[in-house]
Amino acid sequence: MTPVERDRREKLRLRAAGWFAEGVSQAEVARRSGVSPQAVSVWHRAWVDGGVDALRSAGPPGTRRRLSDEGFAEVAAVLEAGPEASGFTGQIWTLARVGRVITQVTGVVYASPSSVWRLLRAHGWSRQRPARRAWERDEEAVTTWRSTVWPQAKPPRSEQVR
Repeated sequence: MTPVERDRREKLRLRAAGWFAEGVSQAEVARRSGVSPQAVSVWHRAWVDGGVDALRSAGPPGTRRRLSDEGFAEVAAVLEAGPEASGFTGQIWTLARVGRVITQVTGVVYASPSSVWRLLRAHGWSRQRPARRAWERDEEAVTTWRSTVWPQAKPPRSEQVR
C-alpha cells in the first residue's frame, strides 16, 4: 500500500470517528464512507476501546528498520575510509567485514550476509570487483600450482560430476 493510500484510509477512519461521536449509526457510517458494514464495525470497536488514536495508521507494514539513516551515514564514512583503516588486511570489503563494521559503529547486529547486502543496496551501494589483478599476485607460484598441484588434486574425468 502506498503512503498516499494509507493516508486516504486513515482520513476515512478519522472521519468515521467523528460520525461515531455524533451518534451516527454504523450502517449510516458505512453508507457515507462507501465501505462494508463489517469494516465499520471493526472501526467502531477500535474507537470504543481506544478512541480516535486507535483509528490512526500504524505506519508502513513490515519490520522496522534496525539501522537509521544517521547510523548508516556513520557506517558509510567508515566504509569510504577503506578496509585497512578499520584494521582489515587488503583493500576489499566483504559482507562479513561490513557486518562487523556495522556492529562496531552502531551496535546493530546483522547476522546474515544477505541482510547486509540488502542494507547496502537500499542505500545505493553496489558490489565492486577489482579492475585488475592484485599487485601481490605471484605469477610464478600460480603457474607452478596450475602445472603440478592442480592436476594431482583434480579427480579423473570419469569421477567428475556431469
